[in-house]
Amino acid sequence: MTTQTFTRSAFRTLNSVVLPSVKAGIGSPFPIGAGLVVLETTGRKSGKPRQVPLVATRCGNRIDVSTVRGDSQWIKNLEAQPQASVWVGGRKRSVTATVKPGPLTVAQLTLN
Repeated sequence: MTTQTFTRSAFRTLNSVVLPSVKAGIGSPFPIGAGLVVLETTGRKSGKPRQVPLVATRCGNRIDVSTVRGDSQWIKNLEAQPQASVWVGGRKRSVTATVKPGPLTVAQLTLN
């Protein structure tokens, strides 16, 4: 098993456990603060919805999520289709994303 295959498998397992709790609102950030959200993007190749739990910081209607993994599929999906959804506080909300690549790639999600 390659390192990439192991990493992908580990994240899928972790996400399958964390995702339902975060969607229910457990660990969501307050209007100002840090916490967990579930980002729902549209797969750029499949067109299917894709969900990933992420650590986020929130300031009002702006939620920032980031990754050091430049090959993260959710980043590539946001770059292809910036209209997405985020589960925060137990509710699904529409967002528009702006991706800022770099050593720490940041996606700024603006609640619509």
